[in-house]
Amino acid sequence: MSAETYGGFFDHADLTDAEVDEIQTRFEPVTDDLRRLVDLTIRSEVGDPEVAAAREHLAAAAELLGRRAKQGPARVVRNDTGRSWQWGNAVVGQRNAVAPPLVVERHDDGSTSARLSLGNAYEGPPGMVHGGVSALLLDHLMGVTASSMKKLTMTGTLTLRYRRPLLLGHVALAGRVVSDTGRKVTVTAEISGADGAAIEAEGLFIVPSWAPSPD
Repeated sequence: MSAETYGGFFDHADLTDAEVDEIQTRFEPVTDDLRRLVDLTIRSEVGDPEVAAAREHLAAAAELLGRRAKQGPARVVRNDTGRSWQWGNAVVGQRNAVAPPLVVERHDDGSTSARLSLGNAYEGPPGMVHGGVSALLLDHLMGVTASSMKKLTMTGTLTLRYRRPLLLGHVALAGRVVSDTGRKVTVTAEISGADGAAIEAEGLFIVPSWAPSPD
């Protein structure tokens, strides 16, 4: 998949795989620190002096990181070896503190799975994961599942059935392809928590018109 093949879907970076690893390793700890900070900001009960001091530190950190920062979307980037990355992705972005992040495992039979922990930043009803967050995670996992045959797909429709509340904490996702007609791929998936399967999903994923026809 070249940037030309997909109409500029990918940006090109003149970086080796080792250089990509080095950059990712540099920023991942900062992202983990920010995730912890988000959780602490939700739970903290300190007073005005501590909050003011914390804001000073945050302003200093923003000044340091902002000394050299690109403008605009982070986008999907690919190098000459074919490796791609999307550090800003809302679900899997290794440099995005909003992302849990989700790490999708692909299996030999074409199915996918993932395990992660969702804390206070993802709460909807008290003690439960926000339904929209569950949909976000499922949509991404299913998109990866649909694209597992080396084709680029995008969500056409997504139908969710909320069977029971999904408690905060450790959750597991699983997805599989049930139909593949070339440009249209149907995927089913579910997300489970401590009480078992909580949400079931079915989605239609479509190869965009500007992408080449799958073999």
